[in-house]
Amino acid sequence: MQKRTLVILTIDIDNLPSNFPEIIQKEREVVAAWKKAGYLDQLFLRQTKNGAVLIFNDLETEKVMELMETLPLYPLKKSMEVFPILKDEEI
Repeated sequence: MQKRTLVILTIDIDNLPSNFPEIIQKEREVVAAWKKAGYLDQLFLRQTKNGAVLIFNDLETEKVMELMETLPLYPLKKSMEVFPILKDEEI
């Protein structure tokens, strides 16, 4: 089984800064770099448009937390939940 980490990030959409579009562009660049480096397996935007769900590849929770703290959206977070999970390769 492969180890993964699921992160559910919720941002405070009631207090978005005026430069939010630029923040989103920087966010996309950071996430694309993570994907290219092999850190990130998947990113899903939440339908409510108040955050995202990220699935990291085989990284320690501490490394995932370090990466998350570098996200341009991180200062806007309302909450963040981190769940170590296992991927069952037989399913």
